[in-house]
Amino acid sequence: RNVTLSLSSRAGFTKASAVVGVALWAQHWYWYPLQHMLGLSFSPTALIGLNKDFKMPTQFTAQCATKPSKFAYPKMTEAKKEEKKERVETVKLSTTAKAQARAAKKEKDEKKAEDAMDADDGSEEKKAEGDEEKKEDEPEKKKKGPEPSSFKLSNPSRVTPEQEQYVSFDMNQRYTPINPRSKPAGIVILMDKTPDEPEDVTAVEVPTNDGNEDEADAPEPFEWSPAMQQAGSSA
Repeated sequence: RNVTLSLSSRAGFTKASAVVGVALWAQHWYWYPLQHMLGLSFSPTALIGLNKDFKMPTQFTAQCATKPSKFAYPKMTEAKKEEKKERVETVKLSTTAKAQARAAKKEKDEKKAEDAMDADDGSEEKKAEGDEEKKEDEPEKKKKGPEPSSFKLSNPSRVTPEQEQYVSFDMNQRYTPINPRSKPAGIVILMDKTPDEPEDVTAVEVPTNDGNEDEADAPEPFEWSPAMQQAGSSA
């Protein structure tokens, strides 16, 4: 969702580390820790603007000339709910049950006819009152307007490789890229046009390894031999 697999840099050069990472990942069938090598080929899908102090100015924005839904996050896959089968009771057929059903139906029809005669007088008034109450209880549905054809990206923002062609910088704002031709992706160093004014910035949090997070145990040591590889390929 926030990375893409890329074997080349943004300038178009082949990244040796990414190629090696994919090659090692392809061998994880023989040794599962090689799965982590795929991370060497990941490239973040982000646009991050930094000032001279390597902090993120909140006033820096970029313009995306397309609908927000085109490059929005994909919806999470919902797990299918298992439908519980209800137990159906077996129906007992007998002459007694049929007789009881006929008697109950006859009694119900007679009672229904009596109630209909009593309710004819005030049925129309009650129906009108019920319709008015129903309209009052129903909340007003908000009408969704048309989706905008463009929107602004804050700092930082998610920008996919396919989205880069629609993103552009506003050179009239306070913070602009030092290189106007830089691509709207990755880390972009900004120039402040009014350095004397106070800045509203967000400090970049540096990840630490304090050992608080749960980490997987290292694999057990083993001795590798070519016979093991032949055995794995034959299997």
